[in-house]
Amino acid sequence: MAAIISCHSKFLGASIPFSVGTRFPVSRNLSSPTSFQCRIQNNKQQKGSSFSVKECVISIALTVGLITGVPALELSNNAYAATPVLPDLAVLISGPPIKDPGALLRYALPIDNKAIREVQKPLEDITESLKIAGVKALDSTERNLRQASRALKQGKPLIVSGLAESKKDHGAELLGKLEVGMDELQQIVEDKNRDGIAKKQKELLLYVGGVEEDMVDGFPYEVPEEYQSMPLLKGRATVDMKVKVKDNPNLTDCVFRIVLDGYNAPVTSGNFVDLVERHFYDGMEIQRADGFVVQTGDPEGPAEGFIDPSTEKTRTIPLEISVVGEKAPFYGATLEELGLYKAQTKLPFNAFGTMAMARDEFENNSASSQIFWLLKESELTPSNANILDGRYAVFGYITENEDFLADVKVGDVIESIQVVSGLENLANPSYKIAG
Repeated sequence: MAAIISCHSKFLGASIPFSVGTRFPVSRNLSSPTSFQCRIQNNKQQKGSSFSVKECVISIALTVGLITGVPALELSNNAYAATPVLPDLAVLISGPPIKDPGALLRYALPIDNKAIREVQKPLEDITESLKIAGVKALDSTERNLRQASRALKQGKPLIVSGLAESKKDHGAELLGKLEVGMDELQQIVEDKNRDGIAKKQKELLLYVGGVEEDMVDGFPYEVPEEYQSMPLLKGRATVDMKVKVKDNPNLTDCVFRIVLDGYNAPVTSGNFVDLVERHFYDGMEIQRADGFVVQTGDPEGPAEGFIDPSTEKTRTIPLEISVVGEKAPFYGATLEELGLYKAQTKLPFNAFGTMAMARDEFENNSASSQIFWLLKESELTPSNANILDGRYAVFGYITENEDFLADVKVGDVIESIQVVSGLENLANPSYKIAG
């Protein structure tokens, strides 16, 4: 059985375990266009990723451990060998995980419509097709497109019937745009315009995601009674986080767009949106940036979380984990404690920029205001086979400018976080209460 090194880096009461062996260098292109631009001081300067001898030894040890079951190296007195959530080695190497935050959010929607998923999957697979060298990438993309087009033509009646009654007109409009867009993508492929494929693919998937959201009719379940009076995000919301970057030759400031998923984490997302509307994070510094996570949310003073002025006590929220196949999240326990060793989380720690709640290591329901973003992508340890999935509550993903997250350092300042859409989905907003 493979052993994974996990170290606990505790920051003022909120600890996050991490798997050392997953710290591989990631090459990122800072010049790729996004709809939210970060200001770069020197566009020509190339970033390099250092990979120390120590990290190399760790990675080799982890790989050997995964394959042979030999225990991995211990790095310090604080490190320990932990059993993965899934002991089945076959699961670890079953296939590449979904790492795109947009795709993860689309698949996490609470819908059950096979017809639209059959359109979505081949369009998502274009990403893998574009990794193929030369003209073969165009051939593979064209096959993906034909499959998606055929699925849309055959499944359109089922897709339309799956739209919520109040959203049918909007969903039908998006389907029309999707059909036109597929024809446009076909022309792009025929013109051998490889550079234009990814942009059009992203547009088509936005239409698909919109159609899928139009299939959600209200909030799909009841939050447990003990949490019903808390701020709850009953749906999704989008926020923009503007960070002022200090002492960085590459970057001055950046706006990160974040999508919060209240369908799968209503309590966690609701707590965060409520704090955003209180301007709790505005002016706060980044407090941890160690190559594994970026973390903030610890206020000045002795308190380690948000002190609700109406109660003068720290507001805490329960651990909240949504699992594939379950209608509602589990509360107050890790999946390991529940014995759900093979469960797949609906919001996995797969994407670079996965957003989650920090909490005290030994108290599941101690999260308050401290949040972190993951600076890795799942490779050797995919979803539900790593040390984070099922133990910490994911509630969103950075969907724009996530590549720049690695440039954020301790002491950089969050100038503001603003809700740009979805505020109407917040129930029980405590920020409206005087005081």
